[in-house]
Amino acid sequence: MLDTLLKHIATNYYEATAMIVYGIGFTTLLLNRNIIKKIIGFNFMDTAMYLFLASKGYITGRLAPIAITNPAKFEDYINPIPAGLVLTGIVVSVSFSAFLLALAVRLYRAYHTLNIDKIVKLARKEEKEKEGE
Repeated sequence: MLDTLLKHIATNYYEATAMIVYGIGFTTLLLNRNIIKKIIGFNFMDTAMYLFLASKGYITGRLAPIAITNPAKFEDYINPIPAGLVLTGIVVSVSFSAFLLALAVRLYRAYHTLNIDKIVKLARKEEKEKEGE
């Protein structure tokens, strides 16, 4: 049983790596209270998804879908859709990460900390002070 599992992991090492990286990112996202560490964990999860998609889109022995003078049959090419999805995802991920980092800067300027628990505590304190006025 263990031999079969190890053999399966050895043949699908890209997918196994993607799952490990995703797990690292997910644990970082869940267990850390620091906003920057959460953003890094989110980026790890994104990267794992892109690795997984890219590994599923590649088929050994097939050609890249590039226009050439002597085109081959349709079945001789890999599927270009996963690569397009990965490129689109990277653009969205970079934009979203920039937004999250800008939000983290604003939160730090307002509360002088990046700890989520402290930010929530300070925000509730400010809210109570506003209600009391």
